[in-house]
Amino acid sequence: EVLTLLVLTYPLLWGLALQLHSAVTGSYVPGTHSIAFVSCLNEQIARDIARAIMDKRLAAYVNILPKSSALYFWKGELEESTEILLLVKTRTSKIGELSNYVRSIHPFEMPEIISLPIDQGNPVYLKWIEETVPRD
Repeated sequence: EVLTLLVLTYPLLWGLALQLHSAVTGSYVPGTHSIAFVSCLNEQIARDIARAIMDKRLAAYVNILPKSSALYFWKGELEESTEILLLVKTRTSKIGELSNYVRSIHPFEMPEIISLPIDQGNPVYLKWIEETVPRD
């Protein structure tokens, strides 16, 4: 029972340990923040989704990148399209909520929402993300 409890609480305890380390040392803990990538059909949809993300304070910053070409398989067929890409900077702890929210408002049947942790960066910028996006 103790082992089960330890396994179940490990992610929470580890997260608290990282926050404590960061607070005490003033240093950035790699992976505390992430960049999420969200593909959109056109610029209007991209702007609407970006604004909705910001209105919910799920991110500190969203870039809307211009049209790019995409090749992908969909329902067994090779497809080619243009799309707009959002780069969403947020806390890693918000990625699940961000993904669920974007899926609920995105017009695609299966929107592309993926994320990568931020290992390093400008400490002042990373602190700004921390201050801008509310904790869970």
